[in-house]
Amino acid sequence: MELKTMGTIAELREEILAAIPEINLIIDSDLREKTIKVWEEAIRQGGWSVDELLKMPFSVHVKDCNITFVEHVRTVSKMCLAIADVLQESYGERINLNKDYLIAGALLADVGKLLEYEKKDGKLRISELGTRLRHPFIGVALSHNEGIPVEVQHIIATHSKEGEIMKRSSESIIFHHADFIDFDLVSDKKPF
Repeated sequence: MELKTMGTIAELREEILAAIPEINLIIDSDLREKTIKVWEEAIRQGGWSVDELLKMPFSVHVKDCNITFVEHVRTVSKMCLAIADVLQESYGERINLNKDYLIAGALLADVGKLLEYEKKDGKLRISELGTRLRHPFIGVALSHNEGIPVEVQHIIATHSKEGEIMKRSSESIIFHHADFIDFDLVSDKKPF
């Protein structure tokens, strides 16, 4: 699948920032640039356009999912920052959080879905790669290749069920719970 928008890297970058403005909340300019590069590479390798990501359901595992991939990424990122703000307001220096790592991890945790999923005959489905590697593994590989700090890779790696055997960092705990709040509220797991 080829990108619908065959523009320049600069144009792709601007499309990504317009679709996911929370990237600009990363204060460290090097981490912000590397985060953008991971998104660019995932879009390129997956053969997606930003416009397709704005319409793509965030999960193939949720029947009739009406929450888009980009909505999910943005919502969970904002939830993480809100949680971090409350914790720091309440506990001050007793809780040690790196908000740049938290927001970068939140923005990159599901980027591997751009290779885990594919569009075939107008439907979203698991790709051949996705049958062998889930998005946390793919996301870590993409992030490692762009020089994303290991602390952020840890958030990506441990955010889903694969992280159950690991001791999660504070940032990973926050993201893990925010991600599952969003997932559980829109999935078939809803209690009511």
